[in-house]
Formats: sequence, structure tokens, C-alpha cells
Amino acid sequence: MNSDAEEELLHDARNGNFKEVRELLKNIRKGQTVVNINCKGKSKSNLGWTPLHLACYFGHVPVVEHLLKAGADINIQNDMGDTALHKAAFTGRKELVLLLLEHNADTTPINGEGQTARDVTDDKEINAMLEAAQRTQEKKVEDMLLGAAREGNVVKLSELLNKAIPPDINCTDQMGNTPLHCASYRGLKQCVVKLMKNGADVNIKNKKHQKPIDLAQNIEIKQILQARISKYIIKTLHRFEGPLGKSSRFFGWKVFWVVLEHGVISWYQKQADAVNQVHRQGCKHLTQAVCSVKSTDKYSFSVKCFDDSIHHFRVLPKHLSHTREEWMTVIEEHSAYSTHYCSQDQISDEEEEEELVPEEDLKQALEEAQICHQKLESEVSVFLTEVSTLDATKGIDSDILQQVKQVLGSSQETCTALSNCLILFLRQDKARNFKLKHEQEKTKILSEALQTLASEHHELEQSLVKGTPPHHSILSEDEFYDAISDSDSEQSLSGFETVANSSPEDSLNLSYCKKGSMSDEKKPGGGASTSNGIKKHRTSLPSPMFSRNDFSIWSILRKCIGMELSKITMPVIFNEPLSFLQRLSEYMEHTYLIQKANQCRDTVERMQCVAAFAVSAVASQWERTGKPFNPLLGETYELVREDLGFRLISEQVSHHPPVSAFYAEGIANDFVFHGSIYPKLKFWGKSVEAEPKGIITLELLKYNEAYTWTNPTCCVHNIIVGKLWIEQYGNMEITNHKTGEKCILNFKPCGLFGKELHKVEGYVQDKSKKKICCLYGKWTECLYSIDPATFESYKKNDRKNGDDKKNLKQAGSGEEPDEMPLPDCETVHVIPGSTLLWRIAPRPLNSAQMYNFTHFALALNELDKGMESIIPKTDCRLRPDIRAMENGDIDTASEEKKRLEEKQRAARKNRSKSDEDWKTRWFHQGSNPYNGGQDWLYSGNYWDRDYSNLPDIY
Repeated sequence: MNSDAEEELLHDARNGNFKEVRELLKNIRKGQTVVNINCKGKSKSNLGWTPLHLACYFGHVPVVEHLLKAGADINIQNDMGDTALHKAAFTGRKELVLLLLEHNADTTPINGEGQTARDVTDDKEINAMLEAAQRTQEKKVEDMLLGAAREGNVVKLSELLNKAIPPDINCTDQMGNTPLHCASYRGLKQCVVKLMKNGADVNIKNKKHQKPIDLAQNIEIKQILQARISKYIIKTLHRFEGPLGKSSRFFGWKVFWVVLEHGVISWYQKQADAVNQVHRQGCKHLTQAVCSVKSTDKYSFSVKCFDDSIHHFRVLPKHLSHTREEWMTVIEEHSAYSTHYCSQDQISDEEEEEELVPEEDLKQALEEAQICHQKLESEVSVFLTEVSTLDATKGIDSDILQQVKQVLGSSQETCTALSNCLILFLRQDKARNFKLKHEQEKTKILSEALQTLASEHHELEQSLVKGTPPHHSILSEDEFYDAISDSDSEQSLSGFETVANSSPEDSLNLSYCKKGSMSDEKKPGGGASTSNGIKKHRTSLPSPMFSRNDFSIWSILRKCIGMELSKITMPVIFNEPLSFLQRLSEYMEHTYLIQKANQCRDTVERMQCVAAFAVSAVASQWERTGKPFNPLLGETYELVREDLGFRLISEQVSHHPPVSAFYAEGIANDFVFHGSIYPKLKFWGKSVEAEPKGIITLELLKYNEAYTWTNPTCCVHNIIVGKLWIEQYGNMEITNHKTGEKCILNFKPCGLFGKELHKVEGYVQDKSKKKICCLYGKWTECLYSIDPATFESYKKNDRKNGDDKKNLKQAGSGEEPDEMPLPDCETVHVIPGSTLLWRIAPRPLNSAQMYNFTHFALALNELDKGMESIIPKTDCRLRPDIRAMENGDIDTASEEKKRLEEKQRAARKNRSKSDEDWKTRWFHQGSNPYNGGQDWLYSGNYWDRDYSNLPDIY
């Protein structure tokens, strides 16, 4: 598209430059210029307006005529929801209104203020024109509905009834027949059911005083109209809204725009917010809600909800768009609707037994049909034998005729039996379909209830921590609107479909104080040449990450209620361009801690280094809310880092359940590090929890020591509402199987006020369980060691001074759990006499744009020249979906991800057909040699570089 030409078109349409517009449209027709005639302006003077909007607003009739002839979309809405008809009506331009109506402009679109074109005009003539056009359009749509009902066009019927403003389902033709009359008379069952589900009235009579059931000639249609299936028909609740006063304990009465939809009552500051579903001030699910009134007040009413909370409302006498009785009736309808799907089973056992055909009846019908079929087959065989032996010169005698009659009789019996069998199966299928629709409706209501509860919980947390009521209820009307800029208002996403991710401006630039013994230690993954000049690794990805602001994890998970989370296919936008196998290799980022352990002669010092290594292994997950790609079965990954002194191989050894095995060894033969991980996922409403089941083993070959442990639980918070953030919690027990010493670390959960956010505390004990030293710090930052007496004394004083410490500016003391405190040198209070064991390396300055990767992670998917001919074809670096995402091609990544998943499913089906079991290449299942647990052990020979007979998984 030519952006300069589009700006020129917008400018000329605004200023009525007819000749210039005509010339540009002529060039477009000839193909000399490529311009979107419905382009929207981006400058301040025309933001979100199309050329047609501008020409109508400023009254340039010739320009409008040429734009319409050129194919401009007459019903397109600008960013505020206005159509060209809105603009012409608002400015009182009768000629333009008439011109637009002649070109079939739709009079029904509603703008951001909840107004149609008729609502925005003050001109009586224009109002009359629009009213007449609206009636004409309504009549036209009603005629289309009647026509679809007569023709049995279910697709067209659904399309009309699903319109934003559907036609009157009980409209009538010249004979007074409704669409239900028309469909019933013609025996169109699908149309009848569709109309009844959408609220068609079965009791309306035509001009001959006939109801739809009187015109029905089909018995099944009559049964439907007699409400044989009425208990399965889901009542359609239409959105109901209007202004109401709402009482607050602290702020008295205040006017809100109140909306009733899907069994939920919501209130907004203004109507436009309700239309755009933004800035909702509050909501309540109406399950088991009850309305009540006071006889002394004819305007007020109260709603008591399932949690015994009472909400007081008042209709506005000066703006009486709906009466109190109308509000109460609709609230009770929504309450009944919500209560039915949230509090009860949708179909009782008795109802199910009544409608579902018993299995015995189905079996009996099928057996009868089989007997008849066998009988018919036998008689036909005898008949053919008789005919073949009949002399061609003789006529057919009476015996043959009798046999023919018997065959015909058997054929009729068979047809009848099969017909009965088919009817029973159809009844069964119909009942199952209705049951399925009820389940779907119940799931929708429950998911919306969960959204509502999560939002209320989120707001309650904010109000408790910040000491202010939730929402903007303490702001005045002017203050509320001043708090929201135009750009914020336009870019806001609706309700719970918003996930607020970090922007580059919000990225955390870690800057740590250089202190302690580790300041001069070798730091890994710096992106520059190491001291021995072995290799220089890349410091950024080919393309920055995509914004996830227009997507929501919840929008996916809500459709997967009841499914196992590990089997849910997530859109690629929620991924980061790494496989889980590559994510596992990030354990090795701080390998220098293993090498330091090998240099320590004391077993306790070695345990401290191992503990620091175990904590550092999860540090890279901080702020990493992107999901790594699920490895394909047989996928592998190798990583050789001579600068860090190790090489690693990993393989996806199982797909269901997903198990990843890895094996790393020191290039100097100083250590072996191996394990297998099975991430078990749980969905807890507002969060997703990943429990990394599996054993991790570290062997220090110099001392013939082996350490085993399991990682803590990882949790991603605020998948429905709020900012995504990660925490680790649970216990980690590291065991030295040679000496019996243990290190027990507690990764503390955040808590409501965030005081314990990211904290790790623990101790090292000998085999007699005597504490030798204590450890403390944060898994996102650092780990210290100190003697137990000093630590206990400090903790005791800390508890005594707890009230005073609330006033100190420490991590989480004044922050809510949803807002991550910025780590800096002061977030961990260093106890005098402590020894620093580990401190995290600063992340790259561009980390926020690079999926919050560390220097080490940035190099994991790097594919050097010549590497492709060395690594196996199953290596992650060769996965086309990950490579496409890394290169910024999100569409190709999504297509490739889908292709690979389908290919994997097809391969699994082929194996199941041939009874062939999957064989892993580099690992085998066995017992861990140190704790006896089930584990995946390295089989060897990977580095021999014999990669023949590998599966084609990409």
C-alpha cells in the first residue's frame, strides 16, 4: 500500500478537492496506484477516520458520490464506532443522509457512546428519514427471516438470528403467519428447533386463529411444538442495560451504566465503557440472586447475591429508560439462568433415562434387524435357485409366485426393522446433542464466573495492600477521566482478555554491587570473547520478541476446562524461541560453581557450592513468562561450551507423559551432571503451577561424591487478569550420598504482601542432623552462608522488630504480589559475617526485547557455519518453527508448529497400528544408582558422531 497516496486521499476528501480525488480514484482503477480506499487516518486531524467519514462530516457531496462509486465501504466504523451515516446525520446534512440511504447504508450500527445515527441528529427531517429507513430495513430483514423459514435455509436463519440486532423472531407475513408457522407447516424440523431455541412463541395465532401446531402435518414436528424437548432448549438471554443509581456504604448514591449479560451484572462509569467493555467498576455473578423492594420507595430495589452481599440500586425518575419492574424481571431471569448452570446438574438422572434410549432397546432393535436380514438373504438364495432351474420355455408357476411374495414380505419386514432401529439411533443422537449443548453452556457460565471471581480477588488484594478501595470509586467524575489519556483509552483491551506484559521501558536493568569473594570469579555467557579467546557468542537474537498485549493465556485455557494441561496446544505467540531441552541446558549457566566445589577440600564448603549451583539453576526463569516449545519425541540438543568447561546432550525420551533426559560432563573429566524432568502442570484458577518431577544428580569425580535433589515448584500468576509473574516455592533437599550431609532449602511463597518474594532460606546438616551452617538469599539474585547461631540471633531480632521493619523500604514490604519489586543491592539484607556464595550475572541491556533471556540463553539456539553438518538432524537448532520464531516470522512459526505436531501424531498412529514401540537413542530407563528412584540414564556413544538411522521428526 502507498501510505503517501492514502494520506493524500484523506487530505483531499477532508478538504473537498473533488478533481484530485477523482484523478486518484481513476489511477486506482487503472492499477497505476495501490491505495486502500477504506484507509484510516493516523494523524491527529483524521485519526481513525476513513475518506468517506471525512467527506460526509465536511459535506462534500461530489467526493462522497465518487467514493461510493469506487466501492468505499459505506458501513465501516471509525475508531469511535461512527459510520459515515453517523457523521452526516450529526452535522445535519440531509442531502448526504439521503445519498447514503440510497446506497443501502445500515441505520443500526451503534457507536462508542451507544448511539445509532438516528440518536445523534437534532434535525427532525433527518430523524424522520432515518426512522423510515430503519423501518424499511427491519421489514426487509423480517421478510428475509420469513423466507428462510419457508425455504428451510438453516444457515441463513442462523445468520439473521445471530446479528447484533436480530429481527423480530415473531414477525408476521400478510396472513399473520410467523416464521414458526411457516416452518411447522412445511415440516422443516431443523428450522423449527432453531426458532424455538431463539425464543419463538408457539402460542401466536395467525389471521385464521391457527397456532403453529395447528398447521403442523408431521407428528415429530407436533411433538416438538408440544414441548417434548422444551427442557433441553437453552433460553436466550439478551443483553439488558441502562443507567441506575448504586449505593455505596462510604460514598452514597452514584450513577453508573449497568449491564446484565450472561448471568452477570456489571457497572461502568459511562455507557461508552460498557460498549467497549473497558474500565468496569464492579460486577457480581447472579447465581441464586434475589431481588427485594421497600413498599415506601417506588424507585429503589436491592439484589442479594449468593455470598449474602446486598447491592442497592435505584432507577432514575428523570431518565426512566427502564422501569424498576423491568429491571427486577430481567435480573430474576439472569439469576435463574445462572443458578441453573452453576448450581445444578443440567439434566437429572430421571430426565436422562426418560429421553435417552435404553441400551437394551438398541440391542433388541439391532438383533431384530439382523434376523430379518438373514431371513431375507436365505429366501432370496432359494428364490434364485428356483429361477435358475426353471425351464426358459415354461411360464412362472404358482409356487414361484408364492416365493416372490414371501421375498417381498421379508423385504418389507427388514425395511421396517431397520427403520425402527434408525429412529432409535436418531433419538439417541438428538438427546446426546442437546446434552452436549447444555454442557457447553454450563462451561461458558462457569468460566465467566471464574473470571469474575478472579477479578474481584485481584481488586481485593490491591485494596488490602494499598489501603484504598478497589476500582476508581474514590475519584470524582472529572478526576476519573483525567486519569485516562486518549491513547490509553483507545488502546485498552476489554476486561479479562488483557495480559499486561513488560515493555522495553519497563524492563529491569539489573545493576549489582561488586562485593564479596565472587566479584573476581569467571562469569559465564558474557557474549564477548572469553579470556582464552575460544569463542565469541552472539549477544542478541535476529528479531525482538512479539508483543503479547493483544493475546491472553486465559482466552486459551477457558476453552480447555477439563483437559490435561500438558495436552493443550497453545498459540505460538505464548512461546519463546527455545525448546524445553534448551531451557534445561540453562542449568549449566553457572558451571563455575561446580568447578569451585571441586577446588574445595572441606565437604561442607562443597555442599555450599552445590547448593548455590542448584539455586542458580532456576534463576534464569525469573521474568521468563514465555513457554518453551514442547520437544518432539526423539528430539535432541547438544551444547559444547569449552569456555565454561562442559558438554551436554539431552533427548526427549517420552511424549505422554513428556519426559526430558539430559547428561552433561566436564571437559576436564571433573564432574558428571545428569537427570530427567517431567513437568507436571496444575491449573489453579488464577495461576498455572509446574511441578518439575524427576531426579537431578551431580557427581564430583575427584571426591567420588554424588549429590541428588529435585527442583522447587514454579508458578505463573495472573493468567486471567493482571501482570504475569513467576515465583518458585517448595523445599529442595540436596543429599551427599557419600557423607550423609544434607542441605535443606526452603523457597518461600510470596504471600499476600510480597514480604517473602523470591526468598530462599535453609541450612546444611551433617548425618546426625546437626546444623553446620545456614544459607539465605533470593533465587533471583544471590545466596549467602553464615553460621547458625548468628543467623538464629538475627532472625529472633528480626521478629521482635517486625513492626519497625514494616516501615523499611525492603522487597515486597509495600508492594502487592502482582507487582514485582525491582531487585537491587538492597533487596537482601546482608547479615554481618556472611559469605557470598553466588550472585547472578546482570542480564543484557536488551533482555526485555529478547524474551528476558540471559547472555547464556541468547546463545543456545545459535547455529554456526558448519554446525549443521556435524549435529544430528534431530537437534533443536534445526526445528523450523523455533527458527522461524527467532527470525521474527510468527506466521511461519505457527504453521510449522502445527505441521510438526500433526506429523508427530501421524507417526504415533502408524506405530500403534504396527504394534511398534518407540526406542530411545541415547538414554534408557533404569534406577538412579544413588537413591534408587526411577530415572533415565545415559547410554553413551553420542559423541562418536554416528547419527545413522535417526527418525525424521522435522
